[in-house]
Amino acid sequence: MRLFDLQVNGYLGVDFSSDTLNAQAFRDVAHALIDHGVTRFLPTLITGFEVCYKRNLALLSDVLDRDDELRAHIPGFHLEGPFISPEPGAVGAHPAAAVHLPDCAYFDRLNAYANGRIKLLTLAAERPGAVELVRHVRATGCAVSCGHQLATAADLARCADAGAQALTHFGNGIPNTIHRHNNPLVAGLCERRLLILFIPDGHHLPIDFLTMLARIIPASQLIATSDASPAAGLPPGRYHVLGNDAILEPDGKLHNPEKQCLVGSSATLVECAAVLQSLGCFSPAEVEQLCWSNPCRLIGLDAAAHGFAAE
Repeated sequence: MRLFDLQVNGYLGVDFSSDTLNAQAFRDVAHALIDHGVTRFLPTLITGFEVCYKRNLALLSDVLDRDDELRAHIPGFHLEGPFISPEPGAVGAHPAAAVHLPDCAYFDRLNAYANGRIKLLTLAAERPGAVELVRHVRATGCAVSCGHQLATAADLARCADAGAQALTHFGNGIPNTIHRHNNPLVAGLCERRLLILFIPDGHHLPIDFLTMLARIIPASQLIATSDASPAAGLPPGRYHVLGNDAILEPDGKLHNPEKQCLVGSSATLVECAAVLQSLGCFSPAEVEQLCWSNPCRLIGLDAAAHGFAAE
């Protein structure tokens, strides 16, 4: 099965957002992830300060310039932040101190560091300037997804009007306790212009929630992502990942007990696809749609091509 993961934060102990990331480590784990079965993926940088973005985006882009094989599997990068909500729960495992208000000039600098390779941006729809940033980013050809937010239905509608296309890891990146009616989950389900990105790793969302998505949302509107953390592929234990002191439990749950939040996933999209298959809610063709053709469509790639020609 072909798999395209729009969110890989790291793998086998290598953190793409770390200020100690080096080119050889990135190259090694990228090839390892491909060998594991992930056909395409977007290396993802979470919320950070500009000095780290400048260093790491340039480093990742330089590796792709020098490695033809990796360039055939990595069409670009996902920037998850820094334009997200700083509020507890919504900010999740991201460092709140590094959150930045939506800023078109700042995005342009980050994309320049990446040599124009940012293909997906996640931002919070309710933040001041979000609509203007969505419109600006979409004009560059980059896809926009809304997440790590406390957005209302009106916020999401305004961003969808401006060109936003999706919701990042739906059902996560929100407080543990929310209003029973007026909340980002209901707002997201009602805004049918936005594709739903979700994490079927067996921990981010309970099986009943996954079954609900399968029952009420057409397969054409769903995208599975792994949110793989640097601890993905490692044995149970304690790790410092994505700026968090986290515990990887024997069952695969990766969490920060102090913040009471997950810290990405210990799974790759290979394992997530297996969870989807085990549900019995999706046909094999639909699983491939969720894990391949829909991600390709979101960022404008040809799902049928071996290369990365735009549709």
